[in-house]
Amino acid sequence: MAVVSEQTQLQHLGWRAGFGENLPVIHSWMKKRRKAVVRKILLGPEDTTPDPVKVIDETDLPDYKKQRNMGAEERRMVQRMNADGIKDLNVMWMYSMINSDHPLREKMALFWHGHFACRTQNVLHNQQLLQVIRQHGLGNFGTLLTEVSKTPAMLAFLNNQQNRKQHPNENFAREVMELFTMGRGNYTEKDVKEAARAFTGWGFDEVGQFQFRKNQHDDNEKTLLGNTGNFDGDDVIKILLEQKQTAKFITGKIYRYFVNDDVDEDKVNRLADRFHQSNYDLRTLMQEIFLSDWFYDPRNIGNRIKSPVELLVGLRKSIPMQFEQEEAMLVFQRVMGQVLFYPPNVAGWPGGRSWIDSSSLMFRMRVPQIILYSQEFNIRPKEITPEMGEGANYKMTLEVNEFLKKQYARKVNANVNWEPYLDGFRNIPREKLADQIAGSLLVKNAGINKQLLEKYSDSSSRDNYIKTVTIDVMSTPEYQLC
Repeated sequence: MAVVSEQTQLQHLGWRAGFGENLPVIHSWMKKRRKAVVRKILLGPEDTTPDPVKVIDETDLPDYKKQRNMGAEERRMVQRMNADGIKDLNVMWMYSMINSDHPLREKMALFWHGHFACRTQNVLHNQQLLQVIRQHGLGNFGTLLTEVSKTPAMLAFLNNQQNRKQHPNENFAREVMELFTMGRGNYTEKDVKEAARAFTGWGFDEVGQFQFRKNQHDDNEKTLLGNTGNFDGDDVIKILLEQKQTAKFITGKIYRYFVNDDVDEDKVNRLADRFHQSNYDLRTLMQEIFLSDWFYDPRNIGNRIKSPVELLVGLRKSIPMQFEQEEAMLVFQRVMGQVLFYPPNVAGWPGGRSWIDSSSLMFRMRVPQIILYSQEFNIRPKEITPEMGEGANYKMTLEVNEFLKKQYARKVNANVNWEPYLDGFRNIPREKLADQIAGSLLVKNAGINKQLLEKYSDSSSRDNYIKTVTIDVMSTPEYQLC
């Protein structure tokens, strides 16, 4: 078995527990015990509630009680405000990922953003759901599941606002079991119907607060997964958490996202057993993964294709920059197939090899040049389609699509701050620079041709050499992996 250097192991940890780390950080980790590094990653600077990623206050929005009586122009104004707000929320969350002193919190939130896939045209509802997954994403899964299930974004998206005892709506109950907890094939249609009855009455008020509407709740006896009682929604969630299959389903998804798409069933089963025994403590589960020897096995290193968001955030963490129009990040996301707050369907982004085809790979390899050389953005992004959302007539997508069209053929103007990056190589001899640059940017460095890097570099100065070699390395297929 190939020996993996400590630096490579820690770079692997930096990517899986965040969005990559620069060489000075990796070298500082090498001076510490692995357990201390992982503990710091898990807890962050302080084990506190994260500041919200916030673009709007409840008081900024119109009175929802009056919306039914709005005229056409007023409705268009509200749609524009929500569309602009969601664009701003996207940009601000990207900023948090890039600059966070607790990268794992944002990485876990990105994972849950796909797991609890949801579209809503209401910026406040998006903002509320984002705060829930950022606040509880490394805490207790039961708490996270309950809080997500009570957000207006999810209740509206899965039609539970219309779930009443006279006419139960099964959509919310089905997805809670199929997508959020147990996975398909581990429950019956009768279980879905009974759970839907238990969730009757769950909804939200005009200002987006959870509301239990008692007069709309079916308070008769239900039988679910072998349990009988006068259950409500909280009881259903408790019953689902009692199922070991829920622990296995969640552990399997976390393993595929943080370790390897090719699941080792024995490892997942052992992790799931302990996850269930811990009462679903996510921090304990992640600690066990990050401290295990097998996590650093060569077969688990450099085998994941970066999602578009991981690629963009990782690049901007390596080299600090500010965009003249930060909304340009939405165009990059759209071309590469991952626009935050616009998952493709209720199952979220499939990930893995689905990120790459012949055209998307060529574009992904050009991204560093487009940004760092201020090139024109000459690929027309596809429109966002309304296949998800609150009703088929999803007008807000028109506002976002108009923005995407306007960015076509414009230069991506970025104010790049190379100094912190260059400082990381100040003490490296000239003849070793190419190897060190490739080694700092790539988790697996075996395939890089040093002669080609030399050939296409700008050797007019040491700084120009570092910059051009860096851009060339970032433009390789190997940089797409982490």
